[in-house]
Amino acid sequence: MTLTFRGSSIDGPAYTDVVRLSDRAPSWLDHVISLWSTYGLALFALFMIVGWWRARRTGGQAALIALAVPVVVVLSYAADSILKLVVREDRPCQSLHVNTLEACPAAGDWSFPSNHAAVAAAAAVALFFVSRRLGAVAALAAAAMAASRVWVGVHYPHDALAGLVVGALVALGTMAMLKRRQDALARRIAATRLRPLLMS
Repeated sequence: MTLTFRGSSIDGPAYTDVVRLSDRAPSWLDHVISLWSTYGLALFALFMIVGWWRARRTGGQAALIALAVPVVVVLSYAADSILKLVVREDRPCQSLHVNTLEACPAAGDWSFPSNHAAVAAAAAVALFFVSRRLGAVAALAAAAMAASRVWVGVHYPHDALAGLVVGALVALGTMAMLKRRQDALARRIAATRLRPLLMS
C-alpha cells in the first residue's frame, strides 16, 4: 500500500471555493483558462526564443545567458519532479471528489508541487537575466499559469505556490552561478562550431 499525503488540511476549503467559482463562471472564461492551463507553457518557449534572438545582437555573453534559460527550465522540472516523489501528495480532485474542468489525473500522478508553475516561474526568473521587460511579462504569465492550475481543479493553491517558489529558486541559483563564469564559457563556445548560437 502506498502512503500518500493529503493536502486538503492545508487549504482544501480555498481549493473547493475556487472550483465552485469555476463551476459558476461563464463557459467562455472556463474555456480560455483551460486552454491557457493546457497550452500556455508554449508561450514561455516563445519568450525564450525571442530573448535569445535579441541577445545575439548584444554579444556572446548575453546570448549565452539566454541559451541557459531552457536548461534552467529542465533543471527546475527535474527538481520539482523529485519533490513530487518525496512528498507524494494526492491530487485534490482525488481526495475531495469534486467536479473539475480538467480530467483528474490518475492515482500516482502526484500533486505537490505543480510542475506547470515551477517551469513557468523558472522561465520567468531566468528571463529576467536576459531582459527585465521580457522577464516581467513572463512573471505575469507564470502567475496566471499557477492560478489556472487551481482553477481547472488539478492542484491545491499551496501546490501552485510551491511550484512557483521551486522554479524561482532553481533559476536564481543556476543563473547566478552562470553569471560568474559567463565570460570564460562564452569564449569557449565562440571557439567552436556553436559560435553562430552566440553571435549574429
